[in-house]
Formats: sequence, structure tokens, C-alpha cells
Amino acid sequence: MKQEAQKPLHIGILHYSCPPVVGGVEEVVKNHALILHRMGQKVSVLAGMGDVFTKDHPVRIEGLLASKHPQVLKAHKEVSKGDTRLLKKLTDRIVEILRPWARRLDVIIAHNVLHMPFNLPLTLGLRRLAASSKKPIVISWAHDSPYFQDSVPEFLNKHPWVVLRMPHPRIHHVTISESRRRLFQAWNPEVNWHVIPNGIDPVSFFYLDPRSVKLAQELRLFQRDLVIVQPSRITPRKNLELSIHIVRGIKLLELDVLFILTGAYDPHEPKAVSYYRRLRYWINELGLRKNIAILAEYRFKDKTRLIPDRIFIRDLYLMADLLLMTSKDEGFGLPLLEAGMIKLPIACSNIPPFKEIGEEVCFFDPEAPPLVTAGRILEYLARTNTHKMFRKVMREYVLETVVQNELLPFLFHVTGRNHHEA
Repeated sequence: MKQEAQKPLHIGILHYSCPPVVGGVEEVVKNHALILHRMGQKVSVLAGMGDVFTKDHPVRIEGLLASKHPQVLKAHKEVSKGDTRLLKKLTDRIVEILRPWARRLDVIIAHNVLHMPFNLPLTLGLRRLAASSKKPIVISWAHDSPYFQDSVPEFLNKHPWVVLRMPHPRIHHVTISESRRRLFQAWNPEVNWHVIPNGIDPVSFFYLDPRSVKLAQELRLFQRDLVIVQPSRITPRKNLELSIHIVRGIKLLELDVLFILTGAYDPHEPKAVSYYRRLRYWINELGLRKNIAILAEYRFKDKTRLIPDRIFIRDLYLMADLLLMTSKDEGFGLPLLEAGMIKLPIACSNIPPFKEIGEEVCFFDPEAPPLVTAGRILEYLARTNTHKMFRKVMREYVLETVVQNELLPFLFHVTGRNHHEA
């Protein structure tokens, strides 16, 4: 029996500002919204400053929620003199903005506004909303706090500002790192702080082509231990059988490796067809069908063909860990220059053109045993500091992975919904 698709959550994301306002939290707001939408959730963004940064989901700007709104600044000033009338008036107005926006939401992710002193009426309004109804669930997503300072401004320990450090029984608390959790826990030990890290979205960071995103998802590029790309045509002088055996050697070392061969072959040339079939034989014989993708024959899951172009090849370089070139003979070696431009580690045969071009790359003897070469490549990558950091980011901090594995399950949990794959 076919499993029903998971009913999407209606998620509101709230902050003082959103893009094109530039800032770290604004970038998180944008990326959370875009990725949650990409994953089939219903997303709505509400902010005090910024603009409609996408047409994919609703983005609403309400000036009174901003950190620099003149009335808000005036209210803060009057509070310091003991006059809370304007503060209460603005809080009422903000509640009237929040209520209709929140009516159809399952959950609100409020970035910083419950813990930072930049719009006290918004803080109080959101707390009132959380107290007045069981739905939507409110999550305080705390990136920072003024109470972490060595010398906390005196006014922050007085009413009504002290609310910034007071937990609310109906509000769930998330912060972005274990070190931040320890700081929050130190002055609020009764609060259960959940850690969900920030991350980076390679799709927007690299401006990846939609076909590249599609391939990355279908082949799990961001989840692999190692991604190797070889932009070579399928001809005997490219020595691609060596690449296949090197991949086998890496797999035998218990790494989840993916090898992407981008080049095509001439189906009208008998020798090219014969060589291609021999490569397919080795892939099947060595059990590498899940570890090697030949793009000349690749079909997406929707049965459409992939026709690589220069933009697509660039994207592969950006998403890969290593350029591999196993040629027996070349006139030059343009892929080495391309990889060098983006600081992609290179492993290549020690033929004269490559040796002429390459510097600080992993040269190997194409006649050496493939297992030896596989070990040599992994040793080279282990010494390449940029590779280690790149793989750590791709493994742990790709935002789509964080959202899928940590954020979405948390949202389904706090809203009392079961989370399963569609």
C-alpha cells in the first residue's frame, strides 16, 4: 500500500529584517525559507525591513517590526524614564499585526526577537501571542544575547527589559551551537535549549544551475564521503578503466565515493562503442553501479536526459572533492587549469603535459597498481587542509541536510505531528 504524502507544515519566519538587508541572520532567514519551501513546506516570512526577495512564497514587510522604527525607538527612550504608555500602545498594534498573519500557521520561528533589545514591543507582542493560543507554536531561535557581555548594561536587568532573559512556558528555545547553548543554559538552567546549527546553501552560494541541483539530489552529492569528477571523453587514451579501478580501491577502504564521468562517446564509432561497453562491464563486475555515474547515459528520475554544458561542468567542479585525470596521452590539460582556478585538488597521471602544468598536485604512475594509487590519492587529500574543511562543511553544514535531518523533525515534533518521508 502506497504511503500518503506528508501533509506540509505552515511555517512563519519572523525577524526584524530580511534581504536585501545584509546580515548573517537575514541570510539564515532567506535560506531557511527557500529550503523549507523547496522541501514542500508552506512558508511565510514577516519582517520589519527588507523587500519581497522571492516569488516562491509570501514575504510581508511591516515597518513597526523593524529595529529602527522611530516610534519603537521613542518607546524605548520613554521606558527609560519610567513611562510605558507608548510601549503598551505599540505592543497592542504589533499583536494586531501578528494575529492575522499567525492564524493559519502551525509554527513561528522567531529569529532573535525574543532575546535581543532592538524592538521591545515586538518581544512583548510575540510573548502575548504565545500565551493567548496553543497555535501556532512559537520557537525562539536565538543567535545571540546582550546578557553574554562582560558588562551587561544596567537597564537590561530592570523591568520591563528583563523579559529578554525570562523563559516562557509556551515558547520552545533553539540556539545555533553547543557553545551558545552553554551560555544560555548558564543563566536559564530551567530551559531546555535545542541546538540546530546554521548552515550554508550551496545552491544559492554557488548559483548552481537547476540541473546541477537535481543531479546533486539524485546522486546524494552532498552526503558522500568523496566526490570525484573526470571531464574526459570516453576514448581509450583517457585510460578510464584505471579510474574505475581507483574508485574500487577507494570503496574498499570503506568510503562512500562517487565518480562522475562527464564526457560522451561516438555511438557511430565501433571502437568507441566497444570501449564504452568494456567500461560498463568493469563497473558491473566490480559492483560500482552506485558509485559511478556516466553522464553520457544518465537519465534523471523523471526520464529526461542530461546534456552537460560548460555551466554544468563548472558546477561539478564546485561540488566535487577532486579532479581525477588518468590519461595515457594528452596534448595539454585544460581541466587542470579549470580546477586550479577554483582551488579543486587534482590527482593526475605523471605524463609530460600534466607535469608541465601541475604544481602541488597528486601525480601518480598510470602503470602502478590501482589500489596503490587509491591510497596515494587519499593520503594527498588528507594533507590538503582545504579538502578537510570542504568535506566537513558538505557533510555537516549543508543547510538542506540540516533542515532535512534536524530542523524539520524538530518542527514536526513540537507541533505534535509525525514526520516521515513522503
